[in-house]
Amino acid sequence: MQIALKGLVIIVGNYGSGKTEVAINLAVHRRRAGVSVRLADLDLVNPYFRTREARGVLGRLGIEVVLPPARYLNADLPILDPAVAGLIRQPSELTILDAGGDDVGATVLSALHHVLAEAGGQVLQVVNPLRPFTDTHAGCRRIRREIEAAARLKVTGLVGNANLIDDTEPAQVIEGYRFVKALAEESGLPLVFVTVPHHLAAACGVEDWVCPALPIRRQLVPPWIRPADLGPDSSNGLKTS
Repeated sequence: MQIALKGLVIIVGNYGSGKTEVAINLAVHRRRAGVSVRLADLDLVNPYFRTREARGVLGRLGIEVVLPPARYLNADLPILDPAVAGLIRQPSELTILDAGGDDVGATVLSALHHVLAEAGGQVLQVVNPLRPFTDTHAGCRRIRREIEAAARLKVTGLVGNANLIDDTEPAQVIEGYRFVKALAEESGLPLVFVTVPHHLAAACGVEDWVCPALPIRRQLVPPWIRPADLGPDSSNGLKTS
């Protein structure tokens, strides 16, 4: 089963959901399929795990990364560089916007409300059911409502991202898939894809899932840990287009 996302895709989620890692790996996955990809980092609030950390490796793969100027970081108002608005008005085959976490980070999207409304696209909520506040369906719905209110945009689909970083086990990924699948059915939203650590894909039986699987190779790591090698082909045997 294939991930065939194109156009404008906005990635949202609560802190700890892993949305930035998802955004980076999605960009690489689609670039490997021959799709032209741009990735914009809109996280002006959280200075730790941001797309900018992986800018070098993404650039070498032919993925353009658009970053807000440093003066906008931790700004009191949701100010965005005009380059981001231009990116939305003239998108590539796939343009990914990595928004900040929770409703506070999503507020930045409200500054682009009119531009985004004209451009259309998908708003995907990343859910990690192994984190506090999204370990129940009610918690996931509450987070979604808060993000929608802050961003003035409606979530159009869900992404499952069950993980405990390096301590993730196959059983947790499988249970996370079932959790988000049930959440999607309950919410009436499509389950767009579910992530899986690249080395656990076979053990998780992803070929039997009702949605595509996105293999994850960690890029956002502390300074003392080396990011996973994306290699010539990061699909781990999964279809990449």
